Amino acid sequence: MYSNEDIIVGGQAVIEGVMMRSPNSYAVAVRRASGEIVYKGERLEKLTRKYPILRFPILRGSAVLIQSMALGIKALNFSAGVALEDEESARQAKPSGAILSRENKAARKQMNKTSTTAAAGSLLFAIVFNVALFIVLPLLLTNIIFRYIGAEPAETQSSSGPWYMAVLEWFRIYLKPVTPGVSFNLVDGLIRVALFLGMIFSFSFLKDIKRVFQYHGAEHKVVYTYEAGESLTVENARIKPRQHPRCGTSFLMVVMLVSILMFSIVRFDSLYLNFLARILLIPLIAGLSYEVIRLSARRRAQRFFRLLTLPGIWLQNITTQEPSDDQLEVAIFALEKSLALEPLPENELIPVS
Repeated sequence: MYSNEDIIVGGQAVIEGVMMRSPNSYAVAVRRASGEIVYKGERLEKLTRKYPILRFPILRGSAVLIQSMALGIKALNFSAGVALEDEESARQAKPSGAILSRENKAARKQMNKTSTTAAAGSLLFAIVFNVALFIVLPLLLTNIIFRYIGAEPAETQSSSGPWYMAVLEWFRIYLKPVTPGVSFNLVDGLIRVALFLGMIFSFSFLKDIKRVFQYHGAEHKVVYTYEAGESLTVENARIKPRQHPRCGTSFLMVVMLVSILMFSIVRFDSLYLNFLARILLIPLIAGLSYEVIRLSARRRAQRFFRLLTLPGIWLQNITTQEPSDDQLEVAIFALEKSLALEPLPENELIPVS
């Protein structure tokens, strides 16, 4: 049996459950409406083993995060499938132990066939949505603000002509690129952070999301219990904090801070080139942010590294909620199943989502 210092674990909340990951395996556990816990666990093929170059700093961060994102969507699809089965069972009100109808069997078969396609589609949508919301929109809004306040010489808008020509003229003037300096990128970053906080805060009012946030808290508490070297019991996990420095929330906050610095260094006079640069720099920013989180996790005692993750810790007061004992039980179940699949100790940082 390996010590808890040999195997670093992390995870993610899903629909009515938790996915836990160790360096070489993962398990996702979901509680059915009946109270039964079902799970799926597998060994993981690591990109760093297949492509040794991805072991280097910065590159390893991008590799881990891409794999974590794909695995997270896979876990969400599994939990969504369990939820769908529960809904079908409740709708048909079948007695315990009844055989599924042919229609349900066909639906499950079709769902299994399309799970890979659904995961790819979900990943693509998530990338496009996040690029539009956190890169394109902040850059456009910042450009408009700096034009409006006269940061650069403004043009006079013509008052003649039909209304649609006036609208086009407005866009031509205010979307004329502003050379992005430090102040420009600071405003751009603040808008990005405001959009992120607004989205998280809005989601927190949704009933289903509150349940996910509770499982998020359960995941953190169980990871803390494991890292403390204590037995994985509900009693031990219950008293642990629900905020964790390796949480994906902390990572996203670090990403936004690092992006302000990077966008201040790499800048162009063309708005389109700035769009392109921001997209192309995503892997580099993610890799640098991963290294920051990695250092912070290993040097928690140092004040500087604690301060780096402090905004993310504060934000976890929203993205995590106190879990019930039943939810802690699910998180413990998932971690135990993941550890049971772990072949060898490996010192790799796993994000805690």
